[in-house]
Amino acid sequence: MSVLSQIEPLLLQVQKPAQYIGGEVGSIVKDKSQVAVRFAFCFPDTYEIGMSHLGMKILYGATNARKEYWCERVFAPCADFEALMREHQIPLYALESLDPIREFDMVGFTLQYELSFTNILNMLDLAGIPLHAADRGESLAPIVVAGGPCVCNPEPLADFFDLFIVGEGEEVNLELMDLYREMKARGAGRRAFLQEAARIPGIYVPSLYTVAYHEDGTIREMIPHDGAPQTIQKRIIPDLDHAFYPDTLVVPFTETVHDRAVEEVLRGCLRGCRFCQAGFLYRPFREKSPETINRQCRALCDNTGYQEISLSSLSTSDHSRLSETLEELLPYTESHRVNLTLPSLRVDNFSKELMERIQGVRKSSLTFAPEAGTQRLRDVINKNVTEEELIRTADIAFSGGMTNVKLYFMMGLPTETLEDIAGIAALAERLIDHFYQMPDRPKGRGIQISISCATFVPKPFTPFQYEPQICREELEKRQAHLLESIQPRNRRKIKVSWHTYEISLLEAVLARGDRRLGQVIETAWRSGCKFDSWSECFSYEKWEAAFSACGLDPTFYANRQRAYEEIFPWDHLDYLVDKAFFAAENKAAHASCTTPHCRIKCAGCGVNRKIGRACF
Repeated sequence: MSVLSQIEPLLLQVQKPAQYIGGEVGSIVKDKSQVAVRFAFCFPDTYEIGMSHLGMKILYGATNARKEYWCERVFAPCADFEALMREHQIPLYALESLDPIREFDMVGFTLQYELSFTNILNMLDLAGIPLHAADRGESLAPIVVAGGPCVCNPEPLADFFDLFIVGEGEEVNLELMDLYREMKARGAGRRAFLQEAARIPGIYVPSLYTVAYHEDGTIREMIPHDGAPQTIQKRIIPDLDHAFYPDTLVVPFTETVHDRAVEEVLRGCLRGCRFCQAGFLYRPFREKSPETINRQCRALCDNTGYQEISLSSLSTSDHSRLSETLEELLPYTESHRVNLTLPSLRVDNFSKELMERIQGVRKSSLTFAPEAGTQRLRDVINKNVTEEELIRTADIAFSGGMTNVKLYFMMGLPTETLEDIAGIAALAERLIDHFYQMPDRPKGRGIQISISCATFVPKPFTPFQYEPQICREELEKRQAHLLESIQPRNRRKIKVSWHTYEISLLEAVLARGDRRLGQVIETAWRSGCKFDSWSECFSYEKWEAAFSACGLDPTFYANRQRAYEEIFPWDHLDYLVDKAFFAAENKAAHASCTTPHCRIKCAGCGVNRKIGRACF
């Protein structure tokens, strides 16, 4: 019985059935008898979240551009449909062919967030694929692989994956599939393929490494064998103007989180914020030319019918030719009634001209991330944004008619004090005062400021990878102090929200964990944990029980200060930035010293030496 005949009678029993049927405009269907390698691209969250992910769109298009390869999409089913799948023994399937993914050559997951790890096990189980790589036998297929930002420390998942793709995947994914195609034709087995795959730059095969530990639980040594390299350097795409980028997208039947066309305008970040993992993982900084951006935006809108396009990056306003880009693009978007959005704008280069251009297309709230409430703490984290710059930017926005301001902060940053917490309230109140002092403010409208405070999570490959995460009692003390610091007259104008502490704690544990956490993840999943990033699904009690059952302490991973000389679980992976640089930046943070961004002065992070050229 086909999957289609099995699911058709069930679709009216679930919410948003369109996410389970495929057939969307832009989806790619091939004759599988003419395909050499089939790749199931799995996003370990729901369709509405996964279909918003730019990386999936790029790799889906790049793989399917090769006629001999077929990449299909797979998403985690929601609880209602999963229950029906298990009741009727329907295996996890891909949307393009509706074939079970256990029949594919390669099953790939994108690791975007640590709290999706249990979803990966759940999807493998739904597919009927053995959870442990060691249990998949010697047959070549399916090879279970992963890429994405969380591969910067894949060790908690080492037991479950055959290999990891380190860095940017547009080229290395295809090199891996070329090798698979060749070895499949030769009748090679799994172990032989993995040993050959480990020779491809950017491929990490965890089964070819053994971890030795000290008595205190820290790592003594990572030992490669069978010819595996001592370190694996990440892959990068050196020239975005000549890299693959899709000229069309799969257009979903149902609403998604970001239901619009997306154009990546640059990759990397030059700022060096010490808490920001993405800013270091994606170095070096690379821009697309205005000509490329303009051509790709037009193609995406013309081919998909989208009436909104987002210029996406870690810091869009850092594009050195943004003004020229908008000069070329705006006549098209205005004449075709296409909304243009520019997320990730910085306070220190937000101009009145840029604001007016944005306002000419779309009015919205103003969102910025000061991250810390005082200049001292902003210097600690190397934010390099002053309160005066924030006020100036807000004035520009207020003059343009904006009255809603969203401010993002973190609590629990290294060296943070209650004075820094009170500074969050003081900054918001200064914005309110400026609004009412402006003669040209929007009349008849009040200001509303939303403060969102995330709990700081120390991440690998950042200067704060050595730092402990704050404990719950101290965090609650600081949250209470923030509320008390808001003057009564402003409490209706300021709304404060924060994340669940336990979710941030688990994120910190999984982000900096080692291979021993694999048994915790599996135990938690077997007790019912999945969709852990969703507060309504998250159960820290089950996770606590899993840690206890496995004899591991989450505070060892989340709440302890780490020495500069400690060997970390991710030290055998090379993301181009020197570990010595991170240690130096950590020391600078504790001295409240800032480091200029890359355009002002090279900080010597090591990237230019390893890529053999200047970063700009």
